[in-house]
Amino acid sequence: MPADRRLYVGPSLRRLRRDLGLTQADMARDLDVSASYVALLERNHRPLSAEVLLRLAQTYKIDMAALARDTGSDDTARLQAVLKDPMFADIDLPTLETADVTTNFPGVTEAFLRLYTSYREEQLALADRGVDAEAADRSPDLSDPVAESRRFLEARRNSFPTLDDAAERLAQAVAGHDGMAAYFKARHGLRVRRLPPEVMVGSTRRLDRHRREVLLSDELDNASQSFQLALQLAYLELSDEVDAVLAEGSFATESGERLTRRALASYAAAAVMMPYSAFARAVETRRYDIEALSRQFGASFEQVAHRLTTLQKPGQERLPFFFIRVDEAGNVSKRLDSAGFPFARHGGGCPLWNVHQAFRTPRQIITQWLELPDGQRFFSIARTVTAGGGGFGKSRVERAIALGCAAEHAGRLIYTQGPGAPAPEAATPIGVTCRICHRTECTARSAPPIGRQILPDDIRRTSAPFGFSDT
Repeated sequence: MPADRRLYVGPSLRRLRRDLGLTQADMARDLDVSASYVALLERNHRPLSAEVLLRLAQTYKIDMAALARDTGSDDTARLQAVLKDPMFADIDLPTLETADVTTNFPGVTEAFLRLYTSYREEQLALADRGVDAEAADRSPDLSDPVAESRRFLEARRNSFPTLDDAAERLAQAVAGHDGMAAYFKARHGLRVRRLPPEVMVGSTRRLDRHRREVLLSDELDNASQSFQLALQLAYLELSDEVDAVLAEGSFATESGERLTRRALASYAAAAVMMPYSAFARAVETRRYDIEALSRQFGASFEQVAHRLTTLQKPGQERLPFFFIRVDEAGNVSKRLDSAGFPFARHGGGCPLWNVHQAFRTPRQIITQWLELPDGQRFFSIARTVTAGGGGFGKSRVERAIALGCAAEHAGRLIYTQGPGAPAPEAATPIGVTCRICHRTECTARSAPPIGRQILPDDIRRTSAPFGFSDT
């Protein structure tokens, strides 16, 4: 090692120590140095001397080059280029540290590069819509509260273990009484009443503190009544836990924060109805049969499908799912993801995905294998759900929901079994959205993909809506 070259090997040294099952004090004794010096080495606050490097090699029988090698890799160059973005201008990022990260943490490097790529795609999408990205960050008026809330949930994979734990304790307390109504009376001195819509005046649930009553519309079905009572309990008893989770976020708009708080309260309510431990056991027993789980927990099809996306509690994880709810016009009213499905951020989805065709067969489950342009495969089930109604002539809203998981997990679902189950080989090729799908032969395409040159049709018209050059 040249005398003028300082060698910082903090992450490599820490990984070596952990692989050997040693504490810092153990390694310090082996190398005849202080534990504080080992700690400084691991934090790259001190360079590794040639003498200590030799002791490491002799004591642990390792190749010195494994610690001292250069890291002029492509990943280092890519990471250094990304870190030149103005958004990182105020951070001191020495080249040596960048090389150390790519050498010792290749997975973290790749994750960071993917995240940055996604960020750049989002900036391009904003520009495509005519919105200045920097202005959108500066001005709350240009921020989308729905997008804010979705980002908060997606960043945490729609999993909030502290809420699950608190809701499970609350569910146990409720179970000690004769139903939720009895619990409201005993714990809060509140009477539960079901009233006709003309008395509720447009409300489905209302807390009347003056009369000490929780009022529910009698047009709600049983699952909806249970959910509304659980939601009121969440607001009464779990507000501190909800607010603690909410405090982890940063919101540009008050509406974005309120939407997120409402989503977290609904999460807690679902966790009261379907406590984590019992629900996690049941999904394996029932092989993720949503209808069977609905009957077991007195919940609706949509409530169960939604709850399935939340089962990522550390140590008790179940299959990671994605969830989407759309209306007949293709508008997305709910989107959740713990499976890594690349939802379209802007514009419409792919019409070849059968969630858009579920309206043709109301309340019937339809299944489909999906294949994205990059080769990723997912298994999806879709079905329509109804909101509203409750009486003749009452307004109803029909929506379709899709729940899916990555192909490698699909074998654990009841929907992939039996003689009528679809075969993986019959996967439907879909895109995330037409603007970033490069399947040139797709006859369902509504817009050309970004970056492709459209051919004139003076002489030849292709069967697909657009013809593209090869470059």
